[in-house]
Amino acid sequence: MCIRSRALSPRVNVLGALLALLALPGTAATQNWPSRPLTLVVPFAAGGPSDVAGRILVQGLQAFVLGNSGTHAWSQALYKKPPYDTLADFTALGLVVESPRVLITPKTLPANSLPEFIAYVKANQATVKFGSAGAGSASHVSCILLNAALGVDVMHIPYRGLGPAMQDLMAGRIDYVCDSVSTSLPQIESNSIKAIASTGARRPAVLPNVPTAREQGLDFEISTWQGLFLPKGTPEPIVRHLNEAVGAALDTPSVRERFEALGEEVAPPERRSADYFAKFVAGEIARWSGPIKASGVSAD
Repeated sequence: MCIRSRALSPRVNVLGALLALLALPGTAATQNWPSRPLTLVVPFAAGGPSDVAGRILVQGLQAFVLGNSGTHAWSQALYKKPPYDTLADFTALGLVVESPRVLITPKTLPANSLPEFIAYVKANQATVKFGSAGAGSASHVSCILLNAALGVDVMHIPYRGLGPAMQDLMAGRIDYVCDSVSTSLPQIESNSIKAIASTGARRPAVLPNVPTAREQGLDFEISTWQGLFLPKGTPEPIVRHLNEAVGAALDTPSVRERFEALGEEVAPPERRSADYFAKFVAGEIARWSGPIKASGVSAD
């Protein structure tokens, strides 16, 4: 089985691209399937965390659509008429990795802890600005949910990607970003920006000195996740076969080490099954739909 990774525009119709690139054989032919190259569709810009995750994964699989919390959970609330129905149009294959966000600020911001940051933002929310990779992006929604937890209304500055947002953050033109660990790690390690808090259940292994929001007194936790999906109605033997292949790839030491070096947490075996992932995704949609709609943010 040979698998190619292909990065697409963030605006691509994920379901249409998947169906065009992955024509499934009938159930009678599943015993020896797949017997031809498969394409892993990564519906994100090249060079971003999802693209990097896809490239790592295919190296271990020799190894569909790579979806995340944005494309397959938040999207269902971000659009008035979502271009696809996550639960109706896809078959969940398996959870791959989870990644906490990290709250980052310019070095010049007068706050070095989450309590100090909260106090600063509340006192200056009329002028404070946060940046993101664009409306509806993971960095946007993560900060929207953080702002809701803080009870503040702060101006949003959308950028065309996290690269320009990071440049303005380092220059002090915006005040904070809710970034992925993988993309912000070089700037954190070079002391170009400050990492105020991580938002996962535990500190990222690559940022052991950055306490979580909960450790600093804020009852807030959010991690983005990435997982694999197939077209709805994919025969169960194919789902099982590919799920086993993904699990074997994730257990490969070199694959796991590369994910962990990026601040990603590889899903443990008990959270990799297709059944678990299907229930997990349904729960994520239910969990975040209310807060996203209440915030008024829209990707339309």
